[in-house]
Parts: sequence; structure tokens; C-alpha cells
Amino acid sequence: MKRRDFVIGTGAALLSAASYSNIIGANDRLGVALVGAGRRGRWMLKKMLETGIFRPIILCDVWDEQMKRTKDFLKLDNLKETYSIDEVLSNKDVDIVLLASPDHLHKSYAVKIVKAGKHLYLEKPVTLKYQEGYSLKKALNNSSSVCQTGTQQRSGNMYKQIKEDFFESSKMLGNIVFARAVWSDFGWQRRKIDSRPEPKNFKWNTFLGESTKIPYQWARYDAWRNYKEYGAGILSDLLTHWVDVAQWMMNDTNPLNAVTTGGIYYLKDGRSNPDTVNSVIQYNNWNFSFECTVLPIKNSHDSVLFQGTKGSLEVFRSGYIYRPHVGKEIVYENTEDLDLAHVYNFIDAIKTGKKPSANIQVGLDAVKPSHLAVSSYWEGKKVMFNEEQTKIIDAN
Repeated sequence: MKRRDFVIGTGAALLSAASYSNIIGANDRLGVALVGAGRRGRWMLKKMLETGIFRPIILCDVWDEQMKRTKDFLKLDNLKETYSIDEVLSNKDVDIVLLASPDHLHKSYAVKIVKAGKHLYLEKPVTLKYQEGYSLKKALNNSSSVCQTGTQQRSGNMYKQIKEDFFESSKMLGNIVFARAVWSDFGWQRRKIDSRPEPKNFKWNTFLGESTKIPYQWARYDAWRNYKEYGAGILSDLLTHWVDVAQWMMNDTNPLNAVTTGGIYYLKDGRSNPDTVNSVIQYNNWNFSFECTVLPIKNSHDSVLFQGTKGSLEVFRSGYIYRPHVGKEIVYENTEDLDLAHVYNFIDAIKTGKKPSANIQVGLDAVKPSHLAVSSYWEGKKVMFNEEQTKIIDAN
């Protein structure tokens, strides 16, 4: 048995970074590659390295400047770089791939990663198009790879306790009919993107992947979330997080239909995705609504609010507020690092063979309502899944 296998098999995932460093050497840690070295990717790589369980092997991106920024951010000077996902997957030192590429590359890259026998941390949303879920799930079912998807609330102790206290062991909220989510004010997605010549060490065609081949446009890369060919913007980045929490708490991952309205109200800069939306998604006996804008609209909390016949529960990442119709409200503060908790859960799944808290089915269920909401927005009508759950159709 390799020393790395022994360490991972003896509860190392539960150790602190400091205690772990006393047990293993650098070559015994799990080798991790980062594919997609943008802001989210480098942040999650930082969290992985904080555990002391991972060692960075290689960075992969379409632009060398992103890889340089990641190395500077993490203070990693001697780290391999590549533009090729195939070079990452052929590296025998890579055990795990952290995939944080733009959304339109998720499916094709993820399938390659698991077919190569690597474990996968897949940022959300796991798919850009609804039909992509089948091939991704099939690849994982035919693989021994462990896949953790990026809805990090799933590993949060507060969320697990909320599930037990309010949704399983009691009827403190009564019958829940509304779950209302709000999340706005995203400066990064309202930046002014100036045009610029194509950088020397930049792989435009690699960025395009399987999307339509078009001439180079800097804004489509630097602000790819603004363009429907590469991401669904706020209807996937943000809706996915809160609807995942709502579905989890309500034990219901079967959205019946959705209707979305909104548009590009102020940011008329060439983007195609809306800057402001409202979505209503119907489930069995309850509705989920989502209100979001990238504009500087401030909410008291970015949260999902469950409203029942006996009280309400507002859940946000830094805590929750329970307001019963009769009695005193309860205010809880949460300081847990959700990203770090999610990484430890991933490690524990690799160690024990248990399902990770956000396995591929959780990831696909989380993005399923988003696909409905996006389709409704672009079609301008209420939509639903067909009986076989294979495609989205007109609900009228």
C-alpha cells in the first residue's frame, strides 16, 4: 500500500492542516491540478492547499496571465503550466482535477477527466445545457472517480442542523408554501470591459471549445458570464445556490414549471444575458421565487426565505433568523468556512467511499430549475419538462 493511500485511509481528512503536515511529506499528498485558473479557481485551490492534504501539480488555462496571477496569489513559483487539458490528464502525479473553467467547457472537460480516472471537483453549475447532464452522469457511473460539485452549502453544519431542526423533526414552520430567494449587487458582472488586442499567449479557440467558432472578442472571454453561449449569468451562478438549498430542505427536486421575466435594463454594453431577473418555479404545493440583479440593489441579507403557516425562516450564509407567528424569534450566527468544509467532505468521500455531500446527482438536481428558468427567459413563456424528463417544452 502506498503511504498516501494509508494516510487517506486512516482519518487524515479530519485532521487540521498543522497536524497533517507532521504526518506526511510533500510527495505523499494528493496531487491536484487546476483547470480554469480564474478568480474562483485560484480561490478554491487556496482552500485545498490550506488543508495540508493536497500538493499542486499543474495549472491549465487558455491565458498565461491567469496562471501567473494564480501562482502570485498562492506564492507558488515553480509550478507547471499548460494550455492543454490532455497534458493535465496524462500527468501521473495528478490525482484530482479542480475544474473551474467557464460553464460551456464543464461537460466536455469533466467527461475527459473522469474517463482518465481522476477525481473531480466540479464547480457549479455542472452543465450549461440540460441535455449535457446525461453524458456527464453516464461517464461518472462508468468510473471509479469521486465527484464533488460546487454547491458548498451542502457541507455546512448550519444547513444540516437547519434541515434537522426545521424540516425533519418538527413542524415549526407549518405548511411551507413560499421559498423566496434574493441575491443582488455584483460589481464584477457590471464592469466596463474595454476592447483590447488579442494577447500573445492566449488560446481563443481553446476558450471557444465546442461553442460556435467566431472571431476573437475580448469581452466574451473577460466577461464570459455575460454571454449565453458560455454561461447563463445570474440565472445559473446565483439561482443554483439558493434553489439547491430550497430543494434540499423541502425534499423536492422535481420542479414542475417555470416562468422568468427580466432583461438588460441598464447595462447595454453588448452582453446577451440579462442584468435583472425575476423567476417563479413551481413545485408540488410550494413555489420558489428568485429576484436578482447585478446592479447595486442592497438587501438586508442575500438569502432564501421559507414562509410557512406557522412562521418564517430566513437562511443566509452567515446565519439564519426564525420568526414564529407566536413566540420569540431566534437569530443564529454562522462563522463556518463553507468552502473549506466542502473540500474536507470531498476528501472524506475519497477516503471512505461514501457519497460526497454534493455528488453529481445533487449537482444536476441543483441546476435543473436553472435550466427551466433560463429556457423560460429566452422563450418568453412558461416552460416545463416533458414526461420523460428529456427536454424542456412549452407549458401552456
